[in-house]
Amino acid sequence: MIPFTVCEGPAAPLLQANIDTDMIIRIERISKLSRGELGPWAFEMWRYTGAGEPNPDFVLNREPFKQAPILIAGANFGCGSSREMAVWALEEIGVRCIIAPGFGDIFFSNCLQNGLLPVILEEAQVQRLAAQAEGGRHLRVDLEAMRVSCDGLPDVSFSLAEGTRQALLEGLDEIGQTLKYDAQINAFQARDRLVRPWVYGVARPAAPDTAA
Repeated sequence: MIPFTVCEGPAAPLLQANIDTDMIIRIERISKLSRGELGPWAFEMWRYTGAGEPNPDFVLNREPFKQAPILIAGANFGCGSSREMAVWALEEIGVRCIIAPGFGDIFFSNCLQNGLLPVILEEAQVQRLAAQAEGGRHLRVDLEAMRVSCDGLPDVSFSLAEGTRQALLEGLDEIGQTLKYDAQINAFQARDRLVRPWVYGVARPAAPDTAA
């Protein structure tokens, strides 16, 4: 997982509410493509015309928002089915951070497990940032300071559980976080192997014969 510290650049405003994971990446693409091949098909229903040409009206097809690292979204972004591939597709088009009033719960968790930062702000704050971004101003999202900055607006603070924040800063998914305790885990298993050898496939010692 790529560590997340600061993300700065154009922020593409896509403020429609309830954009689900099927709109982010269609199930037909998931069934045929592997990770690393999904980016061209992210938001395909909006991104392309019926003839397969780029839709000039879609925000991610317009400068300066092509490959924008930040997406400003509407409420309940990433709702619907629990497909991690939606996060993969967004990462493959360059998105590192999504700012929205709220997210689908599983999508939010999948973002954190893949190094994509979901930032929850109040609706009014999101709207103000989107207005500035639409005018071409860059946003800066600083995970260490827990702050979103944009010229022309006061800085906005956001919150995230400290353990989650630290994992993103270090680029660690749940497996990586567990491996930080590898020495302690091995020490516990060594002690436990002596106390409960049968758990590890070692025969239990025979009970002493007390019949005599």
